[in-house]
Amino acid sequence: MKSMADLAPEHFIWEMRGGVAVIRLNRPERKNPLTFESYAELRDTFRDLVYASDVHAVVFTSNGENFCSGGDVHEIIGPLVGKDMKGLLEFTRMTGDLVKAMLNCGKPIIAAVDGICVGAGAIIAMSSDIRFATPRASTAFLFTRVGLAGCDMGACAMLPRIIGQGRAADLLYSGRSMSAEEGLQWGFYNRVVEPDALEEDAIAYATRLASGPTFAHSITKTQLNQEWSMSLEQAIESEAQAQAICMQTNDFARAYHAFVAKQKPEFKGD
Repeated sequence: MKSMADLAPEHFIWEMRGGVAVIRLNRPERKNPLTFESYAELRDTFRDLVYASDVHAVVFTSNGENFCSGGDVHEIIGPLVGKDMKGLLEFTRMTGDLVKAMLNCGKPIIAAVDGICVGAGAIIAMSSDIRFATPRASTAFLFTRVGLAGCDMGACAMLPRIIGQGRAADLLYSGRSMSAEEGLQWGFYNRVVEPDALEEDAIAYATRLASGPTFAHSITKTQLNQEWSMSLEQAIESEAQAQAICMQTNDFARAYHAFVAKQKPEFKGD
């Protein structure tokens, strides 16, 4: 295991709030677009989180009243026009690797979305476990509006599971914006809060998770992702094995003894 408290990324802001890592993109003057470098650094950071002993939850939040405007038009989209197939596939695999790293990092991720959340920004929100938004959040999977397919970074697999096939098809074909109200009604957003409460509410939620049975949370995240491709019988057996593993933890014993003593358990993640 490793400590990530002193992480000093070059292409985004990293802050520790207890056991919660807070991430925000740092180009607010342009609504926080991604670059080749920020994609890669985010991917590597989420890969490293698997081994982080001091991070128990992540909040990916907004900056300057916007979440993320997707890939930078001049620094990503322009250069892609001139790449050959090998270079294009290297890029699209790298962006997909960010999603895979988020899914496999072993930590719950809460997206706190304010303002613009489009393209790859919408994918980052989609790939998080929990999503908070403000009433002014505007979310769009706008790939078709730049001549691309809606099947980007796992969108055609993940978005229908979150909001349903028909609604996902609408967003992915049209590239239109989904309002915060729609997102809440459809189950994309878990909660809509006022802008001045967004970050603190998300961090408070993440802090509650970070103070819980964190090993068990990592198992929950693994099962949520792995069971997509399982039959019901396979999922039930997989959960039986996962729960038996959790029953061997000290946190399980702590919870029992606290219940007997009529106290609140103090989980330590082991």
